[in-house]
Amino acid sequence: MPRATANGIDLEYDEHGRPGDPVILLIMGLGAQMTSWDESFVRDLAGRGFRVVRFDNRDIGLSSFLDGAGTPDLAAAATTGEIPAPTYTLADMAADAVGLLDHLGVERAHIVGASMGGMIAQTFVVAYRSRSLTLTSIFSTTGAPDVGQPHEGVAEALFLSAPGADRTGYIDGAVASAKLIGSPGFAFDEDAVRAKAGRDFDRSHHPAGVARQVLAVLLQPDRTADLSRLSIPTLVVHGDADPLVDVSGGRATAAAIPGAELWVVPGMGHDLPPSLFSELADRIAANCRRV
Repeated sequence: MPRATANGIDLEYDEHGRPGDPVILLIMGLGAQMTSWDESFVRDLAGRGFRVVRFDNRDIGLSSFLDGAGTPDLAAAATTGEIPAPTYTLADMAADAVGLLDHLGVERAHIVGASMGGMIAQTFVVAYRSRSLTLTSIFSTTGAPDVGQPHEGVAEALFLSAPGADRTGYIDGAVASAKLIGSPGFAFDEDAVRAKAGRDFDRSHHPAGVARQVLAVLLQPDRTADLSRLSIPTLVVHGDADPLVDVSGGRATAAAIPGAELWVVPGMGHDLPPSLFSELADRIAANCRRV
């Protein structure tokens, strides 16, 4: 896969679709590599007439690690309530995405983000309006403290437990996480989860980077006022059974952005069930064509 030097770091990325088609930039969430955008979904989206670009955020996958900054002690922060200063912010991560577009020679793009990636996508379209054609925000939130919060015990179970140090432990942890935050209204395919987790571990395993990303999320600003000044076509997607980012975060995002379309998916949690790939691609493509 190619790499781009962007915003002072290296970003691993790939592309699907024809070079001359409008660009959709996919931004993935906390601790998730770009391969969490399932390749069949990416190809499906590209087949609708788009050049689809996905990439590893900083500190994850095959992009640059910022290990020189040290590893924050999230357990201590949870105990004391004192959150250490972040190594970087969501604004820095949005600037990474701009740098990638610059590397690709892309002036304007459709911005799509999931979870933390949705927070980065929102930050992107607020800060770089001239570079943004549309926004799709998937199971994300505005940063307002009274919406989009995890259900009781969920965040602690995900982020404060020690990650599996070896491949088997990592895979078992991925299955436990998928059962905790996945979609109760859709079939659970444990074999597929295990296979993907194994591929993820083999590609890259970097828990220190995830901890630094957590701080960027914890210290994000409330974007509600800035979102209310947007004037681009916006699609907000959220599951009504999401225990990690409560559906109130998606509702608040749609309420903040003038003219935003809200799609609340019954039975969907904090993942993208494969049976929704086609409809999600249809809805993203339709939002892109509202420009």
